[in-house]
Amino acid sequence: MVENRLVEITRIYDGSNGDATKALYAELTALGPVGIVATNLFRACKNSHRAKQYRGGVRGQGSYKSMAYDRKAWSIDNLASCLIQHSYVIGIRWGWGVDGKEAVHNAVLYVDLPTGQVSFHTAPRGKGPDYPGEWDGVRGASPGRICAFAAMLLEQVPA
Repeated sequence: MVENRLVEITRIYDGSNGDATKALYAELTALGPVGIVATNLFRACKNSHRAKQYRGGVRGQGSYKSMAYDRKAWSIDNLASCLIQHSYVIGIRWGWGVDGKEAVHNAVLYVDLPTGQVSFHTAPRGKGPDYPGEWDGVRGASPGRICAFAAMLLEQVPA
């Protein structure tokens, strides 16, 4: 059931189990381009969320916060590359917009999933097209929408 997968995926999103997270990424990536999109959405969102909570760091490597934001940026770059190649085939509308209310991280990547719009603020803007729509105005919805998207994809795979 999608609900069971959604509970499991949400638990992985909220948790700190690296093995479970890697297993989810492997399962999604095995689905091809749409799974790679889901993996990078999940990774970017989880790292963005975690970066806001982290304190401390590793001497010689930087703060946990900056490392999480680096993983977020890397995931967004991977996501954009995959979407440039495959968005038309997998039916995902996406692109870049500008949040005029933000002074620094004002580039916004929008991705329209079957489960709703998700977005990420970044600096600078990444590669890809301008977004043809507008923000849906719903704050804090990306984690739930991304987890639901991953669950939907995995439930479509025959057991």
